[in-house]
Amino acid sequence: MALLRFDSDLDSFTSLLSLQEELERFMRNPAFAMGPSGFGAYPPVNIFDSPEGALIVAEAPGLDAAKLEVSGVGHTLTISGERVFEPNSDGWGYHRRELNEGKFSRSIQLPEDYEPANAEARYEAGLLIVRVPRSEHAKPRQITVQTA
Repeated sequence: MALLRFDSDLDSFTSLLSLQEELERFMRNPAFAMGPSGFGAYPPVNIFDSPEGALIVAEAPGLDAAKLEVSGVGHTLTISGERVFEPNSDGWGYHRRELNEGKFSRSIQLPEDYEPANAEARYEAGLLIVRVPRSEHAKPRQITVQTA
């Protein structure tokens, strides 16, 4: 393991940037895998939380919506599908190939107060948007205070 040396001559902002670069390099190391949620997991997701439920936005450009599947079992929401690139019939070959191809699956664990079985999903402009409602007992309620 390499030791990091931080010069006292550098300002704190430069030190923070250097530390961030080293952490990113460490996280991308294949020996340090974070499982299905680590660096390079596909599709990348943002998960937002609100009193009504969760909003999951998965970046999946160029996919056929018919080949996307969203399923909920227990408290796990799974996004799966297949990304296929048709070979060019003009005899062109690849010079560089960076876009992933093939089947994918990504599971997201949700807290107990969500209901993945009642989720709704739509695909638009390369984004898969999934809304997962909270269960009724977990939604915040307003309680009126009565006077005597």
